[in-house]
Amino acid sequence: MEKVKKVKKTKIKENLGDRLIQAFIYFVVIALCLAIIVPCINVLALSFNDGADAAKGGIYFWPRVFTLDNYKEVFADGKIMKAYSITIGRTVIGTSLSLIVTSLAAFALKEKDLPGRKLITMMITFTMLFSGGMIPTYIQYKNLGLLNSFWVYVIPGMVGVTNLLMVRTFFESIPDSLEESAKLDGCGYFKTYTQIILPLSKPVIAVVGLYTAVGHWNDWFSGAFYMNSSKLWPVQTVLQQMLSRAMASSQEVTTASQAIAQANSAVTSDSLKMAAVIVTTVPILCVYPFVQKYFAKGAMIGAVKG
Repeated sequence: MEKVKKVKKTKIKENLGDRLIQAFIYFVVIALCLAIIVPCINVLALSFNDGADAAKGGIYFWPRVFTLDNYKEVFADGKIMKAYSITIGRTVIGTSLSLIVTSLAAFALKEKDLPGRKLITMMITFTMLFSGGMIPTYIQYKNLGLLNSFWVYVIPGMVGVTNLLMVRTFFESIPDSLEESAKLDGCGYFKTYTQIILPLSKPVIAVVGLYTAVGHWNDWFSGAFYMNSSKLWPVQTVLQQMLSRAMASSQEVTTASQAIAQANSAVTSDSLKMAAVIVTTVPILCVYPFVQKYFAKGAMIGAVKG
C-alpha cells in the first residue's frame, strides 16, 4: 500500500492592514458585549441592595448592603403567582398557535399556483403600513367578545405580518426539487408541509417562535387596557401597576416624618423597579440557550445532492 502523503497546510500570511482590521472587529464585539452585560450586572446588584443605601450611589457590580426585601416586596402580593400562570399560559398557547397559523399561511403563499397570490400578499403587506388605531381596535375586540377574556392575549397576535413574510421567504428558498420529489412519491400538500418543509425550516421557526414568545412575555398593554379585572392580568401588567403605585406614593410625601421614614426604607421605588426587571427578564432568558443554535445553523446544507 502506498503511503498517503501528508499535505502540509500553508498558512496565509496576513499583512499589517488585515491584522488591524481584525483587531478592530474584536474590539467592537467586546465593546458591544460589555455594553450589554455591564448594565445587566448593575441592575442585578441594585436589586439585591438596600434601597436607601442604593440611593446614595456608588453601586456598580456588587451590592453594598445585601437584602432580599426588594424581592419580598415584589412577591408579597399574592397576585404575582397567579399572574405568572397567566403569562406562561399565554406565552405557550399564543406562541404555539402563532407558529401553526403563520407557517400554514406562509406555505400557502409560497405556492405559485395559489389563485390571487399576489393580491393576497399585497393586502397582507398593506396592514404593515396602516392600522385602524386604538379606538377601532378596542371596539372590534368588544364586538368579538374578547374583552375581559384570556383569548384577547392570544387571538389578535396570532399572525404577525413581518413573521409571516419572513417564514414565506425562507420556504421559498427551499429547492423546488424536494417538493417535486415528494409529489412524485404521492405526498399531498399537507404531507409535504409536515414532512418536508417543516423539518427543513427549524431555524426560521425557532427564531419566529422566540420573537413571538418574547412579545407575549413582555406585553403589559393588553392586560392594562383590555382587562377590567386584575384576576387575568399577566405578570408584566401586575408589576407595572405595582411600580406605578410605588412611584406615586414616593411623590405623595406630605410630612417630614413621612420623608424620613421613606428615606430610611429598605425598599424604594427604584430598588423595587430593579427587582421587577430581574423577575420579568430571567425566565425568558432561560429560553435563549435552547434556540441559540438555530440562529447560526442552517438546515439546508446538503439537502439537495447532485
